[in-house]
Amino acid sequence: MSENGRVCFPSLGQRAPEFYAETTMGKVNFPQDYAGKWVVLFSHPSDFTPVCTSEIATLASMQDEFEEINAVLLGLSVDSTSSHLAWVKEIQDHIRFHDYTGQSVNFPIIADVKGVVAAKYGMIHEALSSDKTVRAVFVIDPEGKVRTILYYPLSTGRNFKEIKRIIEALQMTDASDLSTPADWQPGEEVLASAPENVNEMNLRADNSDHSLHCQDWFFCTRKYDA
Repeated sequence: MSENGRVCFPSLGQRAPEFYAETTMGKVNFPQDYAGKWVVLFSHPSDFTPVCTSEIATLASMQDEFEEINAVLLGLSVDSTSSHLAWVKEIQDHIRFHDYTGQSVNFPIIADVKGVVAAKYGMIHEALSSDKTVRAVFVIDPEGKVRTILYYPLSTGRNFKEIKRIIEALQMTDASDLSTPADWQPGEEVLASAPENVNEMNLRADNSDHSLHCQDWFFCTRKYDA
């Protein structure tokens, strides 16, 4: 699970490690089966636990929102497929949480019983547990490259609205030379990239580019129309 005492995982910008796996919705060949899609690959520590239950319920209630931005969900833990299926049924039958009102859990959950996928993605942190996955999130783009990596403590539920926001920000920057500021939300102003030469710097200093709102030559915002 580790090398020289350090957790091993892919780096940002690298190809996502490939794997074949059994899931609650059949076998997956990753990332080939998801070509052209954004993927939220996430692990949870254990089925039939309270924080994980709240997360699966939340994702089920948000699945349509992710699909609207061309993103799919793919869960994982070291539990078996039968455990996953039994847990999902209990959630659908008995759990009501925020916007979750019993919607079907229509995304696959990997049964990584031997920890093969978890090892490839550094999802087991031995200082916390030698056999349970932490709350990891990997956002993988349509080209199969890792674009975001998040790790949460076992006791802290994830903010999936933030994960959706990250994908929307990446999609915007992929389509432009713009960046998103702190706390950016879709529809808000974005940031122009740093000037590439002195002339561009002077234009910004003089506020000659009326599409930009520059507070200084290095900090300019503008509207973005998708």
